[in-house]
Amino acid sequence: MNNPKKFPKEKFRRGIFILPNIFTTLNMFFGFFGIINTLNGKYTMAAYAIIIAGVFDLLDGKIARATNTTSKFGIEYDSLADLLSFGLAPALLMYSWSLMSLGRIGWLAAFLFVVCGALRLARFNTQVGTIDSGLFMGLPIPGGAGMCATTVLFCHRIGVGETVNPFIILVLLYGLSFLMVSTVRFNSFKQPELFNKIKFNVFVLTVLILIFIAAEPAITLFLMGSVYTISGPFNYLRSIRKERPVDVDS
Repeated sequence: MNNPKKFPKEKFRRGIFILPNIFTTLNMFFGFFGIINTLNGKYTMAAYAIIIAGVFDLLDGKIARATNTTSKFGIEYDSLADLLSFGLAPALLMYSWSLMSLGRIGWLAAFLFVVCGALRLARFNTQVGTIDSGLFMGLPIPGGAGMCATTVLFCHRIGVGETVNPFIILVLLYGLSFLMVSTVRFNSFKQPELFNKIKFNVFVLTVLILIFIAAEPAITLFLMGSVYTISGPFNYLRSIRKERPVDVDS
């Protein structure tokens, strides 16, 4: 049972606060823009739109907490925007880009991604203020969407965007769907100390990552998304190994 002193329930104010909800609206705008580009066959543009939506999704939460304007309305509005930008938009992108050739199997996989994303958001909303905010239970839906978007960019960058095996994308989508509704823990990067003081070498590493993103955005973003997606199962397996009793010969 969770200790209420350790994870106090947050008290959300009623009403609508303009600044964070503008960023949530921009999140939704770029998610919808991604859908439009998918329908027009502009898959790389759609992928970049989903990534930009993720940036605005990250900012709206940071701004709401920094300005103390968190509200129940904002949380619900953010979830609806996330379902469009990180559930429907990437599912349509993956189906139209690669899975359409698989017929019913393809669109059912895309539908599963949307359903698991919705379940992930619903579970998250019911757990606000009751679990450790430093960790996500299950892969966050922006993470799943980002992995889809960066996969499209990476495949086009290496020249296999039109010839990628749809069964590989099918397995990827099923894997991401499972991780979103799993109990595997992922770092949320919400710890306040991350944004107060950092070591000099961490700062240098951050600058290098930004340089790599500017030089090769498709490859760098794909590698970053892959590392984050794999980090959850890796840490889970490592924790199981630590808990397993060691046999000692008598």
